[in-house]
Amino acid sequence: MRTTGSVRRQAAERRRDTLDRLVAERDVWVSTGHPERGPHQVPLWFLWDGQAVWMCTSATSVTARNVREEPRVRLALPDTFDVVLLQGEAECFPDQEVPADAAEAFTAKFGWDPRTEEGPFLYVRVVPKTVLAWRGEQELRGRTIMRDGTWQE
Repeated sequence: MRTTGSVRRQAAERRRDTLDRLVAERDVWVSTGHPERGPHQVPLWFLWDGQAVWMCTSATSVTARNVREEPRVRLALPDTFDVVLLQGEAECFPDQEVPADAAEAFTAKFGWDPRTEEGPFLYVRVVPKTVLAWRGEQELRGRTIMRDGTWQE
């Protein structure tokens, strides 16, 4: 991560810093909602494949239940100074139906293969439609760096 202190970053630098963090970070806060039960938030390990965020959770978890019912999610990297928020729709893959390249990349990053565990797991893929990124008040203006799935210049 490049630190620019209190200097306002341009869109290209915010995008580069965000992509660097998506590759390097391990955890993401996942916010889901259920029409009857309300909001739910949990941290999960994640993998960035260059286009989408991949996560994995127990197929019986609240997160799995929620994304099956309401696929719209918000993801947040765990830093309140260097904020990165992603919004998109979750696509679900049972552990025995997940694309092999995604499962193998997830296993390589974390040293854990959910496909070998007892009990079913669910891989969740989120392609961001909106990305917001800012460091401090000086970057609130222009914080939307992706809109409708397109990086902003």
